[in-house]
Amino acid sequence: MKHTEIKTLGELKKSSYVSKTIKEELRDNLIQKLKDKKDIFKGIVGFDETVIPDLQRAILSRHNIILLGLRGQAKTRIARLMIELLDEYIPFVAGSELNDDPLKPISHFSRNLIIDKGDDTPIEWMHRNERYTEKLATPDVSIADLIGDADPIKAANLKLPYSDERVIHFGLVPRAHRGIFVINELPDLQARIQVALFNILQEGDIQIRGFKLRLPLDIQFVFTANPEDYTNRGSIVTPLKDRIQSQILTHYPKSILHSKEITQQEARLLDEQLKMVKVHPLAEDLIEQIAFEARGSEYVDSKSGVSARLTISAFENLISTAERRALINGEKKTYVRLGDFWGVVPSITGKIELVYEGEQEGPANVAQILVGKAIRTLFISYFPNPDTGKKSKNTTPYQEISHWFSQGNKLDLMNDITDTEYRKRLNEVPGLAALVTKYHKEASPEEKLFLMEFALHGLAEFSMLSKARMERGVEFRDLLSGMFTMSGKDMEDEDDGF
Repeated sequence: MKHTEIKTLGELKKSSYVSKTIKEELRDNLIQKLKDKKDIFKGIVGFDETVIPDLQRAILSRHNIILLGLRGQAKTRIARLMIELLDEYIPFVAGSELNDDPLKPISHFSRNLIIDKGDDTPIEWMHRNERYTEKLATPDVSIADLIGDADPIKAANLKLPYSDERVIHFGLVPRAHRGIFVINELPDLQARIQVALFNILQEGDIQIRGFKLRLPLDIQFVFTANPEDYTNRGSIVTPLKDRIQSQILTHYPKSILHSKEITQQEARLLDEQLKMVKVHPLAEDLIEQIAFEARGSEYVDSKSGVSARLTISAFENLISTAERRALINGEKKTYVRLGDFWGVVPSITGKIELVYEGEQEGPANVAQILVGKAIRTLFISYFPNPDTGKKSKNTTPYQEISHWFSQGNKLDLMNDITDTEYRKRLNEVPGLAALVTKYHKEASPEEKLFLMEFALHGLAEFSMLSKARMERGVEFRDLLSGMFTMSGKDMEDEDDGF
């Protein structure tokens, strides 16, 4: 007989079922998965050598855990994936509020039911997905929410005095008995609420309004917190922190490769978008580099962090910008351009916290500066470093391009021009196509066009060309002539965007 077919306490006693605490359950299943070489935290990228080993050690040690890190570092996702380490089903006394183990009941209801019915006590089976409880800590969370309180309506209906434990309405924590309980943003809990967790963490019991009640709760606690919260909104009281046995530090992806893997995994794109819009790998790298530049920018508050959600939203907007352009122009397919990056600005401005200097610059300008810096950083991976050519007396590979602009020529690239017009305008610049062909012979025609535009933006970032933002596009011209002919407003916008 399968365990889940067992319906009474008597049948359960006769079976091979062994009662375990949740921490023993997590530990045993982790050990088995490690032996089987299975991927335990699927979808968590870049933590294989850092966070995941720390987490496994904490589970093996049967510890309560706090995940400490900046926003967008997969803390909540890690906690949610821990349910995969639980047994698929566990038995509980039918009708129990606290998911009582039939072999180790703790509630008044279950104990009395077993005394009354004995081996005929009905049991049901709970799936592991039902054993996860999550609460976002906010200043208005009360002890009644988390622990419980006396319910006057229940007392009146049952005609019971307040001294009877049956009048208690249990909160989220007791109801998470034999499960995983997650409190996100722990510092946001008021200190007096944090104090209420002391007994639960240390002795495993609860106290409600002076009741002489001991409930030996069996819970795996996981807390999350942002270090910045310690000063901005609140703090974790020291005795509570002392009772959380393992503190695990999370971090942002340390390489573009890992960051890109996360973005591709999380971006919500439709099949019709993927069929219509093709993306150069460089465009994907640029999206990730924007986040890396933001984390090191003097305009961005590094303590607040730059969430991985920035790159996910930015990539979705990049695809949608190209899709919109194709729809406007009646084109069935298109290729992402550098000019489409103007569409990612709203994804950046909503995801970064600016310091005073950044506020003075303006969120949109900071976003465009970050995109420009990302272009400059990746440019030397695709083309020779222009700074090296400036110092050398030899002819640079950009001489023909810069000479054409120095003759008074300029190039306007509007955001929503057709692919045919886009190709025509880029090919107007002598030496641009030859430059791309020389260093990227295997590139397809669409890829070459993208790299041609990338070369122009890169040369502007290295101050070999002038780049001015227009209302619906960008203008390239010679650096010196641009300085003399641009208006004051244009001068402010130079090199700031697309």
